[in-house]
Amino acid sequence: MKQAILVIGAGMVGTCTALELRLRGHHVTLLDKRGPGQETSYGNAGVIQREAVEPYPMPRGAGFLLMAALGRDPSVSYHPAAVLAVLPKLWQYWRASAPGRHGAISRHYAALIAHSTSEHARLLRLADADDLVRRSGLRLAFRSGQPFAQALADAARLQRDHGISFQAFDGAELARVEPAFRRTLAGAVHWSDSWSVTDPGRLVERYAALFQRNGGRFVHGDGSTLRRHGAAWQVDSADGTIDAAQAVIALGPWAESFTQRLGYRLPLFVKRGYHRHYADGAMPSVPTLDAERGYVMSPQSRGLRITTGAEIAALDARPTPRQLALAEASARELLELGAPVEPVPWLGCRPCVADMLPVIGPAGRHPGLWFNFGHGHQGFTLGPASARLLADLIDGATPFIQAEGYAPQRFAGY
Repeated sequence: MKQAILVIGAGMVGTCTALELRLRGHHVTLLDKRGPGQETSYGNAGVIQREAVEPYPMPRGAGFLLMAALGRDPSVSYHPAAVLAVLPKLWQYWRASAPGRHGAISRHYAALIAHSTSEHARLLRLADADDLVRRSGLRLAFRSGQPFAQALADAARLQRDHGISFQAFDGAELARVEPAFRRTLAGAVHWSDSWSVTDPGRLVERYAALFQRNGGRFVHGDGSTLRRHGAAWQVDSADGTIDAAQAVIALGPWAESFTQRLGYRLPLFVKRGYHRHYADGAMPSVPTLDAERGYVMSPQSRGLRITTGAEIAALDARPTPRQLALAEASARELLELGAPVEPVPWLGCRPCVADMLPVIGPAGRHPGLWFNFGHGHQGFTLGPASARLLADLIDGATPFIQAEGYAPQRFAGY
């Protein structure tokens, strides 16, 4: 039986969820304060990471921890008060990052990532959005020999275990394929199966336009007004009060405050990130992670986008774009950067879960309420696949992958 469903949050995950449900015949309203794709989904590196079969663990080496504590590692930054506030969750993250536990978590993660490009391909075709996508891969560049050697060993393992294709470039080969680089590096791992997008926010807009062409409804409104109303869910919008039999929370970094209000205790935290575009300068031919410095250089429609690593800070804390300054300085060692496009850097938040797996499934204590959030660095990658999984659950169909690993009920004390 097709139902009226309300999806709260119009980032990549929420927009794809609304679209998938509408394609299956449900009557769907998508609600957000802003337009589709204007928050976290706008600000990422624009890569659909088919190679990311293992979620990013917390580095456990003493050297990294010391450099992070001293504020000298460009891949991570933190506000001390924010670290103290989320310390129990960071401890859970640390424990989940132990090799044995991380391996078990990765088996669930890889099952979802395996469908990332194929599910995007389906929606890209329907949305007539292939012009935004490059199927030329993602490159990890290394400045020194030992990290490069370790990366090659890891790549060979992932190819063996998961069938992920890669190419290895030594320093001379990398200089040949990237003549804009100003210095010779140790080498690079090129992940061939990953895709990139020239305008991440616009891709979400294309998916949202497809949703509306198929009869879906988008409205502006405040998701925090969602409430139980009899046997249904109700929310206030610019178009008035909206009622629906079921509701999906796809609020990304804002999911924690909403779920806490309803009495749910999930180990959620945010990693903030910055980006800026640089116009009329040199660009790599494909998105490139400067792997030992922790930032990504992505050729996009607005110029070269530099996207930073992780900043542990409160959701609404003042911007502290120190990482971006370090990333820009590192990028200038490699490329002739152009002028910054934006007067100030963009700032956004990645919604993270302590065990590195997204939360996808029924809320549990509230009939008709569903969760789809917590995708960390991979919401842009996993939006369509996560939407398919949640839609299977809502429809009562056999999920296309095992769903238990993503269920909210996996957490003790939930």
